[in-house]
Amino acid sequence: MPRSSMTWPVPPTEGFYTSELPTLQAQPVRTFLPTGYEPNYPYPLVVFFHGVAGSDEQVLRLAPRISRRNYICISLRGPQSVGMSEDGTPGFSWGDKENDPFIEEYLLRAVEQTRRCYHVHSERIYLAGVSEGAALAYRIGLTMPEKVAGVISLNGTMPMSNGGPLFRLPDVRQLRVFIGHGIANPTVPLESARRDYRLLYGAGVDVQFQPYPVANQMHPHMFRDINRWIMNKVEAEFAEFEDREDYLEGEEV
Repeated sequence: MPRSSMTWPVPPTEGFYTSELPTLQAQPVRTFLPTGYEPNYPYPLVVFFHGVAGSDEQVLRLAPRISRRNYICISLRGPQSVGMSEDGTPGFSWGDKENDPFIEEYLLRAVEQTRRCYHVHSERIYLAGVSEGAALAYRIGLTMPEKVAGVISLNGTMPMSNGGPLFRLPDVRQLRVFIGHGIANPTVPLESARRDYRLLYGAGVDVQFQPYPVANQMHPHMFRDINRWIMNKVEAEFAEFEDREDYLEGEEV
């Protein structure tokens, strides 16, 4: 997918924006733009998947808590309506694996549209899922490791197929995974997250596991640790180039 060639008469400002995919049943794409957006800098892109009975609007509120400066973030909406959520807004679900082809197309088109509008680094696309959304992020990331840089699982678990993990070797070894989990999570026990860590680590995946003193809520340190996890990789890659211009020119495709 090509990078954006769009020029802005006035640089876009930090905030939340909403658009639609006209060729895909007008599915919504919500976007968070960082403060001080620089068109010549290739930003990492974080794609958020909400939990059951959540929404794209709800989950994108996490974006500025990770960083207001370092990322462009988008969120997608589950295809199945499940009524009203606890805060009185419409809730959605991702459904079962039968929806995966539609969701994969949704994701790819949303990323393509975002890259047409903003400068996104093609090799720094991260899938971040909360609860049910984490299982979806795992499913897509583990089956398409060549298209994403990493998976972020927050209070979720890796889906299994016939008793075993979904990933294929050796392709999955190029993926990075961050697992953040509440130690008292009553829905997805901590042991499930530890099992995921052991399976991924045993497969040679670059995986980080971090427990937090909460149930199934978002702990403030989760956001700090995600930011460090992504930016440590960005800074390591940046250091491989002799100067900033060589680094930026290397992203042209």
